[in-house]
Amino acid sequence: MRVFFCIVCAILLSVVGASQAAGGTVLIVGDSLSAAYGIEKQLGWVSLLERRLRDREIAFDVANASITGDTTRGGLSRLPAALDRFEPAIVVIALGGNDGLRGFAPSQTRANLRDMIRLSRDAGADVLLLGVKLPANYGKAYGDKFHRIFQDLATAEGVRVVPFFLEGVAETRELMQADGIHPDVDAQPRILDNVWAQLAPMLDDDSATAGIPGPPRQQEAL
Repeated sequence: MRVFFCIVCAILLSVVGASQAAGGTVLIVGDSLSAAYGIEKQLGWVSLLERRLRDREIAFDVANASITGDTTRGGLSRLPAALDRFEPAIVVIALGGNDGLRGFAPSQTRANLRDMIRLSRDAGADVLLLGVKLPANYGKAYGDKFHRIFQDLATAEGVRVVPFFLEGVAETRELMQADGIHPDVDAQPRILDNVWAQLAPMLDDDSATAGIPGPPRQQEAL
């Protein structure tokens, strides 16, 4: 009887280990754009991501460590604790917008994001970087320099990037809240699709990438 019990335990442990190896946790580190600001939390793109993973039976959990008003400086300071707590397989960095709105030097934003990428990879996680753009009233020179941070950094560090994760949203007034900065409820599925195009190949699951074209040649080299 004891031998039989040991065999059953060994089988169960091997199944649990295989399940854990096949999935993991996706950690989102962002600001109000990922914290469902101004709308019900369950309608935000991160909650929709959780639902999509569950509906497609993809063995990943989602941990949302997004805080309204956060900057890359704040994200960098709290990232080590989040990595220790969640032990993520994937870290999605969705910060930088508030840096630009507050006029931070692009070089400092880039340095903070670079350090977040390296901390995440040192912890064994893959990284997806979500880029943002600033409103036109911040000036073309500053806006362009700020936006280039994300693609340039992704290339330099060899990580995937969504150059502008509000593509198709920010330029559509009907999809934005009254403040013109935060996406409304109807924008959240589009935001998820923008993120999903780069996140899905990182999940290593056939059901995640079904119907998604492969990334451009440059992206494949990242």
